[in-house]
Amino acid sequence: MKKIMKKIIGLMVLGLASASVGLAQTPVKIDEPKPAVTKEQLEMEKMKPSGDDKVSKFDADGKIKRGAAIGAAKKVSLTKAMKNPGKYGAKPILVEGVIVRSCKMEGCWMELAPTTTAKSVRIKMKDHAFFVPLDAAGLKAKVEGVMSIKTLSKEQVDHLIKDDGAKFDKINADGTVTEISFEATGVELTKK
Repeated sequence: MKKIMKKIIGLMVLGLASASVGLAQTPVKIDEPKPAVTKEQLEMEKMKPSGDDKVSKFDADGKIKRGAAIGAAKKVSLTKAMKNPGKYGAKPILVEGVIVRSCKMEGCWMELAPTTTAKSVRIKMKDHAFFVPLDAAGLKAKVEGVMSIKTLSKEQVDHLIKDDGAKFDKINADGTVTEISFEATGVELTKK
């Protein structure tokens, strides 16, 4: 009986050894590490527009209101603010104009001009917290927020052009764009 047990144990050891050698020769695929996701990317992912955000639905007064209610910010002519954006950079202001273009993916920005043929300023929605309808071009807008001068990275410029339909008057040699920007806390849209 001892001989049989020894043979069984020997066969088991031999079988295990063969299996180990076979596994050792099989290449093991290791998953590539995933790129780190920034806090901003996580926040942006949470703030996606709903179906209602993407379409023009006017209230009983003929308005579309997004973001914070328009408050008591000083009203400034959009033309005047665009001529001297540094003068208005620290304080919220209220500007009015016509939307000449908007983001075609989510409605996270729009370009506002005094008239349809005038130079425009890009309006981004603060913290990506609200959106304008994708068909907002041509609507009149009251916008409250802060004006500044920003430099967009080449990646941001490429994304805005390729994915969102943005246009820029001047792209720097390195692919960046320096532009007047406006961060909106609230918008009120009406038909012409």
